Amino acid sequence: MAPNARPRSILESLGEEIIRIITPVSLCMLLVVILVSVLNTDSSSSYSASATSIATIAYSESSSDSSWDKFLGALLNSLVFVAVVTLVTFLLVLLFYFRCTKFLKYYMGFSSFVVLGFMGGEIAVFLIEKYSIPIDCITFLVVLFNFAVVGVLAVFMTKIAIIVTQGYLVLIGMLVAYWFTLLPEWTTWVLLVAMALYDLAAVLLPVGPLRLLVELAISRDEDIPALVYEARPVNCNDSGSTGGVPQRRVWRDRRGEDSVNGSNHNSNGNSVSGENVNPESNSTLNATAVPDSDSDSNSVVIGHTDTSLVRAEEGRVPERDAELSAPLIGGRMNIPPHQPEDDASSESVMLEGIGLGSSGAIKLGLGDFIFYSVLVGRAAMYDFMTVYACYLAIIAGLGVTLILLALYQKALPALPVSIALGVLFYLLTRLLLEVFVVQCSLNLLMF
Repeated sequence: MAPNARPRSILESLGEEIIRIITPVSLCMLLVVILVSVLNTDSSSSYSASATSIATIAYSESSSDSSWDKFLGALLNSLVFVAVVTLVTFLLVLLFYFRCTKFLKYYMGFSSFVVLGFMGGEIAVFLIEKYSIPIDCITFLVVLFNFAVVGVLAVFMTKIAIIVTQGYLVLIGMLVAYWFTLLPEWTTWVLLVAMALYDLAAVLLPVGPLRLLVELAISRDEDIPALVYEARPVNCNDSGSTGGVPQRRVWRDRRGEDSVNGSNHNSNGNSVSGENVNPESNSTLNATAVPDSDSDSNSVVIGHTDTSLVRAEEGRVPERDAELSAPLIGGRMNIPPHQPEDDASSESVMLEGIGLGSSGAIKLGLGDFIFYSVLVGRAAMYDFMTVYACYLAIIAGLGVTLILLALYQKALPALPVSIALGVLFYLLTRLLLEVFVVQCSLNLLMF
């Protein structure tokens, strides 16, 4: 590192990480609000009233029902929906346990095709009818089919530009979220709270299905076949240390490779150790550099077994050491140059990679996108003042969750904090703030 170069603080790196995950979430919510504002007409309302889904299979809300009956019916609908989601998630864990990975990928691809083709096509028909867009059926079907096929390939193929993949993931979240906004009002709000509680239990409980799925993937050194948005990682290294070459960090489960390839590993000089950034913990992990020709950055797969941390720059290991940093995983690690091999093997780097993607990037499940957007979309059906309040509450909750991810260095549910703040701000804005603002406007009060 250059002697006069000022190292970047953890707050600067953390801010960039948060912005790179908040931007797509905000875009998804904005698109849902626009769709709700444009398509919230009699045609979509009649369609939602006649449609039956898993979320409304137990109770069909009617305007003549009392508030208590609506609440009980919405609670019953939410319990049924959460039960179905739990069973499906445990089935996913079971299939992943028996290594039915190809089947899961095909299923995810088919689901993405259905969302883009059928749900997206229905919304496109609504827009065509509203704005009287002249288009024939054949052209519409050809364009829709190509749109859906390219979306499936973009999400499940690695050779496509990452911005295309991220764009299609945002579109999928937007389409599903819009259809959730067509649910009855009471069912929607109770379902949001129920899914936040389910997310909390599924991730944090020892027998939670999401926690079992993540731990199983880590122990096998495999990726989970799921719709997950991965933000580009922030390069926090100083340019003087690497000569302007992008630096990539790689972790891989070593298992028994150290005993077999230990001599080759030491002779090639591919391992670098760092100082312990979490002395209170006893678990350690190492890593090896594995070039990845299919993507711009190497994949990050964390295991609970021992590994060694290394640094790869454009497929090669540099001669001199520099700094490694992972803003949302741990603190900055200064690696002393010319460290003896015995000392290097005894040092440990405390990094928990659950919830992180390639090169330490943050991963956020598409379900979080969906339910954030559902909350804002439902608020848009009432008033835009509640939209602003709910949006700020959701972003604040997401920021709190990301900061907690940096502190606890483990998988955390992204729904509970944001949904709790969003629902609270919706109620406060609708019951208190709106009344206050209306009275001030009627009495011509300025403040």
